[in-house]
Amino acid sequence: MRRIGPWAAAACVGLAALVLSGGAVAAPDNSTGPVVKTTGGLLAGQILAPDLTVYKGIPYAAPPTSERRWKPPAPAAAWSGVRDASRFGPSCIQPLSPPTSLYADDPPRMSEDCLFLNVWTPKGAGPKPADKAPVMVWIHGGALSTGNLASPIYDGAALARRGVVVVTVAYRLGVLGFLAHPELSAESPQHVSGNYGLLDQQAALRWVRANIAAFGGDPDNVTLFGESAGGLSVMDQLASPLAKGLFHKAIAESGYMVWNPELNRDSYGQPSAEAIGSYLGAKLGAPTLKALRSIDGETLIKATAGYAPLPTIDGWALPRQLVDTFDRGEQAPVPLLAGFNAGEIRSLRFLAPPVPKTAQAYEAEVRRRYGDLADAYLKLYPSAALEDSVLAATRDGLYGWTAERLVSKQAAIGQPSFLYFFEHTYPAEIARGLAAFHASEVPYVFGQVGPGTRLPIAWLKPPQTADEAALSEAMMAYWTAFARDGAPDPAGRPPWRLFSDHAAYMAFRDRPVPGTDLLPGMYALHEAVVSRRRQGGKVNWFANVGLAAPPMDGATAKP
Repeated sequence: MRRIGPWAAAACVGLAALVLSGGAVAAPDNSTGPVVKTTGGLLAGQILAPDLTVYKGIPYAAPPTSERRWKPPAPAAAWSGVRDASRFGPSCIQPLSPPTSLYADDPPRMSEDCLFLNVWTPKGAGPKPADKAPVMVWIHGGALSTGNLASPIYDGAALARRGVVVVTVAYRLGVLGFLAHPELSAESPQHVSGNYGLLDQQAALRWVRANIAAFGGDPDNVTLFGESAGGLSVMDQLASPLAKGLFHKAIAESGYMVWNPELNRDSYGQPSAEAIGSYLGAKLGAPTLKALRSIDGETLIKATAGYAPLPTIDGWALPRQLVDTFDRGEQAPVPLLAGFNAGEIRSLRFLAPPVPKTAQAYEAEVRRRYGDLADAYLKLYPSAALEDSVLAATRDGLYGWTAERLVSKQAAIGQPSFLYFFEHTYPAEIARGLAAFHASEVPYVFGQVGPGTRLPIAWLKPPQTADEAALSEAMMAYWTAFARDGAPDPAGRPPWRLFSDHAAYMAFRDRPVPGTDLLPGMYALHEAVVSRRRQGGKVNWFANVGLAAPPMDGATAKP
């Protein structure tokens, strides 16, 4: 991977309603489960077990179609009668996956009208429903371009059985969710554009605040959690003033603290978000907003297959670069849990540069690119194991640095923060050289491991054994304890200490193993690299890591 050029940059780049609560009421004869009253109307759920109900396909905002395309989400229209909530809503329009992809999991239905969420609740049809249960709101990954909430990997039943209410949220993707354009900014009351997917997530959180009590959840105890682009979204919501008070704890799994394009100003050698949008419109033969809105949604997504979105620094939803927000201590002051996987890049080889043919060539490249930081780099990523070092350096520059930066910055503002490292692996991964690959922790977090569980068709599936199920039970126990109390300290499990206690972390191997000082020197090196990029102002730090990094500026900072 090399420096991001203009087209590649484009490619990388409150309803305050009354809460209508109360217990479940008797369902009409033609419904599938108990009925709850929401701000939009009555919903009939689907009973999964005596103590578990799911409500699917709940509209939390108006369809973002026609003239509402590329506008902030509006309140959903109310309905009359009882709405059947036993079927997932359509996923947001997205490109189909290559059939050989490990992550292939295409939605059964797609539509531009896609702003729906799903709720699993331990509130059943019995006489003693759940009350004031912790709420966990999931933001899916997929590079802000894909995501299928109907996938079994995101089934919230196992987590809900641990006494939490689980909400999964769809949000606009790709060019439909993140396009910035001068005409869009001109028609906006705030004179901004580009963050529609993030605004969707906030609208969903406002819906949760107004309605979740009806499902047995506590609107004052909401944990926002997500993986990969979902982890990035969690960071964006931590940084957004518009999300203030909408959640009370956060979990970022394999997040990446990217450089973001600024709305109408070039930065770090890259074009502005509006310039990218104008360029994209011209490439599509649609130079005006009217022309862009006239293109069918599916056609638009197919025609922009080379565009991978990033949120925009617009001064409104995102005031400044994430690194700056966290340095200034302006992020949401909430407890945080964050971490990454040992084999992140093994399933994302496109993020890593080619492996040099010899140790001598490798060391020469490191010294050319890193200068006085080269010795520290080679100590962490030695030439004796070329492929492993190339993959580990890329992993740490994107995911490891981000996770440790998050927990250290959150600790600096006096908030409890906890770091993890997911190292667990199993035979199907080892056979493919994908040990602890990107997102491989997700089935363990959602309890989709062990006898009788389901996963996407191409996923490298863990053995359906008691040992694998036990690790999943442990991770669910930690995650739900954190959602309940802000500390991952379930009874009978190894203690997970605060990161501020001697850089403590939890390793997830075949079982949870506490440790301290994860990958010594890793964070210091990559923080020094990012600091130089920021000081120089000419090269962004996203993707320009490892042997893909341009030569360092001549600053004197050392790790």
